Amino acid sequence: MKKTAFIIPVVVLATVTALSSVFIVDERESALVLQFGQVKSVKEEPGLAFKIPLIQEVVRYDDRILSRDIDPLEVTPSDDRRLVVDAFARYRIADVVRFRQAVGTGGIATAETRLDSLLRSTMREVMGSVSSNDILSTDRAALMLRIRNSAIAEASNLGLEIVDVRLKRTDLPDQNLEATFARMRAEREREAADEIARGEEAAQRVRAQADRTVVELVSDAQREAEIARGQADAERNRVFAEAFGADPEFFEFYRSLNAYKKALSGGNTSMVLSPDSEFFNYLKQADRP
Repeated sequence: MKKTAFIIPVVVLATVTALSSVFIVDERESALVLQFGQVKSVKEEPGLAFKIPLIQEVVRYDDRILSRDIDPLEVTPSDDRRLVVDAFARYRIADVVRFRQAVGTGGIATAETRLDSLLRSTMREVMGSVSSNDILSTDRAALMLRIRNSAIAEASNLGLEIVDVRLKRTDLPDQNLEATFARMRAEREREAADEIARGEEAAQRVRAQADRTVVELVSDAQREAEIARGQADAERNRVFAEAFGADPEFFEFYRSLNAYKKALSGGNTSMVLSPDSEFFNYLKQADRP
């Protein structure tokens, strides 16, 4: 019984010791085996790994690509037009040993703080060398690549690899927005006024051409009407002349009847004539038809 009582604690202690010496490395992470704070080995392959119990410890770091949003940053391009830039970076821990040496026990939080400072400084430097139009343009791939390449060397000192840097939003500061909008409104109003002036000028040309066309058409119509009227008068006079020449007596009779008709037209016509007036001489002559 005494031997059994001694063996059981030994077996339990051995089992606990064996289990504490084994750890699993996930495929999404890398592990450092530390002994009294010093790196003894690096475990990057997934699977089982071993360490010395109680003496060595395991620190795990994410091996995936991580994202970091950078707080909005105010930059001054080469044309002194201040802009607020909002960006983010994608990075990964490329060298876990250097990463541990650079950040110590601070881990990812400390690394991201230092990465923020590095990227903000790089963005100010790169964007300060270009114009605001280059920053505000839709084709900013070259600019973002410059920022990434400028930060790669310093990031490697932290054991980090910067995969990509992206500009999410680029705006004017709030205090400059109203002035910019007012300038844009003034520019659009000026363009609208120019368009209106050009439209009025074109309308005046169209109206002038239409008035000229109307005058020409009316003039041509009046000329043709006068010609037709003259031809009609000539034809009438010709007919009268032929009638007068063919039968002067009848022509005189016809002309007298027309004179009576015009003089006596209307229901309230009154004439006061002396009996021997020449107006009715034609009717007094009994020998005329």
